[in-house]
This record gives sequence, C-alpha cells and structure tokens, in this order.
Amino acid sequence: MWLLYRKSFLLSGAAIFMVVAVVTQSQTVSTMAQSKVANSSLLQSPLGSILAINDKATQSSIPAINVTTSALYDLKKRMEARVAKDKNDYEAYFIKGMVNFQLGKTQLAYNEMTELSEREPKFHLAHLLRADIIASRANVMSDIGSLGFSTDQKTLNNQLSALRNEARMRIQANLKPNSLGKVPLQLLNLSPTIKTALLVDKSSHRLYIFKRENSNTPARLVDDFYISTGRKPGNKITEGDLKTPEGVYFITSWIPDGELPEKYGVGAFPTNYPNALDRKLGKTGDGIWLHGTDRIYYSRPPLDSEGCVVLSNPDLKKIQHLISPGQTPIVIAEQIQWVSVNEWHKKRAEVLKSIERWRLDWESLDVQRYLGHYGKEFWSGQHNQRSWKQYKTRIAKQKTYQKITLNDLSLYYYPEQLDGEGRAGSVVLARFTQKYQSNNYNGEIRKRLYLIEEVEEVEKTKKSGTWKILYEGR
Repeated sequence: MWLLYRKSFLLSGAAIFMVVAVVTQSQTVSTMAQSKVANSSLLQSPLGSILAINDKATQSSIPAINVTTSALYDLKKRMEARVAKDKNDYEAYFIKGMVNFQLGKTQLAYNEMTELSEREPKFHLAHLLRADIIASRANVMSDIGSLGFSTDQKTLNNQLSALRNEARMRIQANLKPNSLGKVPLQLLNLSPTIKTALLVDKSSHRLYIFKRENSNTPARLVDDFYISTGRKPGNKITEGDLKTPEGVYFITSWIPDGELPEKYGVGAFPTNYPNALDRKLGKTGDGIWLHGTDRIYYSRPPLDSEGCVVLSNPDLKKIQHLISPGQTPIVIAEQIQWVSVNEWHKKRAEVLKSIERWRLDWESLDVQRYLGHYGKEFWSGQHNQRSWKQYKTRIAKQKTYQKITLNDLSLYYYPEQLDGEGRAGSVVLARFTQKYQSNNYNGEIRKRLYLIEEVEEVEKTKKSGTWKILYEGR
C-alpha cells in the first residue's frame, strides 16, 4: 500500500512540474485578446486533471474534443494519413495523441507525446498533454500556488490559457474543415504566372496554400497551417492598433533571418500593406509581414502578434519555396468565403463578362458607353469620376482607332468587410498586362482595377447590380 501511495505521489508531482515547466516558457497573452479565441462550441472541458492554484480551481490541461466516438475515429484516421505522408507533421501527431487519450488509449497517447516532445522539445502542447496523461493516472489534485514557484498565479493562468486556445484552434480547424467539397471565392482566377496563392482565415487562425490548376478550374488546396495574428481582433485601421489587416496583398520580398531580430525566426516575407484601397480608406501603418517564430518557441498563441501573420519556423521553411516575391498573393480575411464550384464559376463568369465589356467599349471609341463602366466613387491618382470623364473625352477626340488586349489576368474577390464600418457592395481586384495600340500611341503596362458591385434595392430587396470600376492604376 505504501508503494502505491508513493507511486501516486511521484506521478502527480511529475505532472505538476511538467505543467509549470511548460507554461513558464510560454508567452504571456492578454486576457482580453484571448477571451475572443476561447469561445468555441466544439471544445469544452479539459481532459485529465484540474490543478487548484491558491485554493482556486484552474484548468491546466488540453481541452477535450466534444464529438461522438465515430467522429473521433474519423479524425484519428485523417491525422494518421497526414503523419504517414509527412512524419514531421507535428500538429497531426499531437491531435492523434489527443484522440487516443480521449478514446482511453492512455499508454499509446503517452508514448506518442513522449516521442513528439523528444523530437520537438519546443512544442509545448505535447508536454502539456503528456502532463495531463500522467496526472490522469494519479487521479489527484495539487495546489501549485503552495509549492513556492516564482511564477505568479495570473501569469500562469494566462500562459495556460494561451496554450489551451492554441489547442482549440488546431483541433477545430481539423475537426470540421471548411474546405471539404468547396472552394474559396477569394481566388476567382489565377493567371499562368501565379503558381500559388496564400489565404489567411483569421477566425480559425489558419493559412491555406492553393496551387493553380488551369484557367477554368478553381485552385487546388495543397496544405494548411496554424498561424498567429494580431493581438487585437478586427480589421487594421490605424498604425499601432495591433490588428491584422484584411484585404488582397502581395509578397514583395524575402528577408533571411541573418538580417532580422530573433523574434522573426527563420525569415520574413513583407507584404504591400497598405495598398491603394487601404490608403483611399484612410488606413495607416506598415510592416505587415508573414514571418517565423522566435526560436525559443515552437509556435505562438492565436492572438499574439503586432499585426503580422506568424507561422512556426518549420512551417515557414516548408512553404518558402512556394512563395515568389512580386508574384504570390496573400488574401487575408476574417473568414474565407467557401462556396460551391458552381457558385464560383457563376461569379467568375460575371466579373469576366464585365471586364470584357469594358475592354470592347473602350476599343469601340464610343466614349459614353466606355465611361459608363466607371462607378460614382471612382478615383485614379488625382482624378475622380468627373475629371476622369473629361480627361478621357479629350483623349478620345485624338483617336481614329485603338486596340486593347488583356493578358495574364488574375481576379481576387475581396473580403466582405473592407473597413471597420463595413462597406456595402462586393469588390474584386483585377490584375493584368494591358497592351494598347492606337493611331498615335502604343504601349504595354501592368494594370490594376478595383471593381465594385453596385447593388440596387428594389422593394426593400437587394438585387445584384453591375460591376463598376472603383479604381484604375498600375
């Protein structure tokens, strides 16, 4: 009997020390930022033990996966397939261990987390789950606050909360993948020069990698990863607001780790935030990058950056070869709009038709028809709709013929909410090479159009309108 009590004491003590060791290395995360992430209907109470800190019961372990047993086995099967494909897929390995623990396969889960924590010592979630397993064997509660650790209760609670929230995001993204049977509306058309596109879903803290198939087929999802975003929720408006912007951006360059502070990890891909639309909307700030993680950590909590999109270093290395500065788009949205393939084709055809009509009307020298494609809020440099009409009318009088060819066309459907107040109407960014020929001028340029869908309201019902040009520029 004495040996049994001694074993129980050793197991519980080991679990407590492991939890404290993990959280004292983790980042401190603001309570306000983390509370938003904590609201998940899929993930409920923690597994294993509950540690009482200073006489107050505090969750110390990984949240349970609140689904049916059959759903757990389905999740396990998918994670096993991922691990078989990539032995360094630590997220899949971790979730597989969680599922085994919840299914009662404690020894198997313990062995898996031991192996994972040895292979990637900085993956703190693996250590925490391993501590849960040890504590569940002992089936005891302990008072960490009375053990004399230097970590104060508030900091410990925040760090444990950060780890649990990261686990929630990883589990939720894999439990019910939004992409099953659907495609992102944001990628309406990728030109032949765009090999891959990056999509960021802030609500699920996920980065999706898509590859172009062909001109008439939606891009194919090839991988997805857990990410951290800005400490404050919402769309970035002003410099220093700690929010991650939402919009269509492009990777501009690559900065290796030797030229960066340690907090950026193995390197960084700067983006072109703020773009032309951001500046028009009065948004400020800069330095929004896709980058790695400080090497003392494997990953960061869901809401933890100053506005950048942050990957673990292994994940950033994994996708580095897929990103081409000057070419690769990164679309950031609160929620990606997943639609059926039929809906994707319908919206794509609608926008392509509007652009082709604009090209034909411009080419026809019918100035009034051509100018009818520009919206009420149009701007280009110093021009508004009125001055643009005057300028184009004057130019047209000098033409006897003109031919316009558009090549290398990409279309990106903008995130629904463009600013903090939420603009009405959908927006599409078109990027292409324009070849212009006329009797007195020939030239070829890269051009951007922002097109806005002007929606009519008929008898209090919104009716889909036409696509008008909101911005034209290089």
